[in-house]
Amino acid sequence: MTASSSPPASLGTVGIVTDSSCDLPDDLVARWGIEVVPLSIRFGDEELVDREELTTAEFWARCATTSELPSTAAPSPGRFEQAYRRLAARGVDGVIAVTLSGALSATLQSAELAARAVEADGIVVRTVDSRTVTLGLGTIVLACAERSAAGGMLDEVEALARDLVERTRVFGALDTLDNLRKGGRIGNAKALLATALSIKPIIEVADGVVEQHGKQRTRSKALAFLVDKVASFQGRMEHLAVLHADCSDVDQFVDQLRPLAAGEIIVGQIGPVIGAHAGRGTIGVAFHETRPVHLAAAGTPAAPAPTE
Repeated sequence: MTASSSPPASLGTVGIVTDSSCDLPDDLVARWGIEVVPLSIRFGDEELVDREELTTAEFWARCATTSELPSTAAPSPGRFEQAYRRLAARGVDGVIAVTLSGALSATLQSAELAARAVEADGIVVRTVDSRTVTLGLGTIVLACAERSAAGGMLDEVEALARDLVERTRVFGALDTLDNLRKGGRIGNAKALLATALSIKPIIEVADGVVEQHGKQRTRSKALAFLVDKVASFQGRMEHLAVLHADCSDVDQFVDQLRPLAAGEIIVGQIGPVIGAHAGRGTIGVAFHETRPVHLAAAGTPAAPAPTE
């Protein structure tokens, strides 16, 4: 998988659809012809369409001035149907739709309903539950787009997507418990104590849900923990990405990870969909754990080798 500036000679015969929780940078979305179906963000009675009516920068600016926790809403099936039809008009043979974890959102259900709606018109859509979030989803989607551009057919790209679902790892460190407090997930006293002690919860996305993976005292220790976690997978991971929620220290974090990565590190901002829950200052990593050689040789589809 590559994030090079050169566009592919062809986008391939398999169209790729995802949702706006993927947190892929806009330039990569455009370069690889990926259709991104937006979720909606609600601030009180006001509802805004992610990436269309609300940018990530605008979202974080609003969060800084409100005590109310924003909420999210899945796209309608109609938005997915529009994306499928746009790709069909482009002439693709089929579509792969990879979405935010079905355990966390109704987005997958909308994608499936839309797939059934276009079936009668001969548009073939395969839906895949990523069972992950943010750039865990984004790296799966990007690898599928690259495989299509390289000549992969529908069955092959679907097999790759489902294989990467099983191998995707996402770890993160929360910087604040404010959003958890606003959402009623923890009490005010616990949030205040954690803030006073500089406790940074560590999270992991596992089996489609977000789970606590420990905690660290101070942000520097939390970042060191994430670097050590990536180091523990060195030599058996690919497609490393860094996700962050308006973090001023992201460049330094990426620099610490570069010696551990094979190929370029994709960096993406956590957008409103995940940011509404994680909060500003969240930082994390996503990557694909590689399979042992004997399993890859047995026929498990391997992802494209990273290139500079």
